[in-house]
Amino acid sequence: MTTESNIILDHIQINQKIKRIAYQIYESNSNETEVIIAGIVGNGFIFAEKLVATLQEISSLTITICEVHINKKKPLEAVSTSLDVADYKNKSLVLVDDVLNSGTTLIYGVKHFLDVPLKRFKTAVLVNRNHKKYPVKADFKGVSLSTSIKEHIQVDFSDQEAKAYLL
Repeated sequence: MTTESNIILDHIQINQKIKRIAYQIYESNSNETEVIIAGIVGNGFIFAEKLVATLQEISSLTITICEVHINKKKPLEAVSTSLDVADYKNKSLVLVDDVLNSGTTLIYGVKHFLDVPLKRFKTAVLVNRNHKKYPVKADFKGVSLSTSIKEHIQVDFSDQEAKAYLL
């Protein structure tokens, strides 16, 4: 299915991107004591877990992870989270996904959190494809790619060798 020539980020590069994004999150929240990292179910949550692990290594911030449940096929369905609203109300929150493609998943995730007063709200993605149909952007991104609409990005976190592919 994938070949070595399709790799856009190898394991080492993904780890470097995670570390860089973690430092950016830390720098942007240096006046905070707690940050909520909210990962969109699937690869977004796996990416969020990796960011949390790095943030805990490099900062004194209290990091709380939250899983955001969005039906990517039917994004108009209710969005839910693994935390109660009171757990992230008036706190700094970063919404995380692996790939920003059309922006559909991210915008519906953003919409959910806009119903709650937050201190600061940012977004983070590993790969930004620049094919947005919604006015949503990634505040922190590992890499931006201009791809054709027929091409796809697949991030594989399934084993010890994380990779991102262009298909």
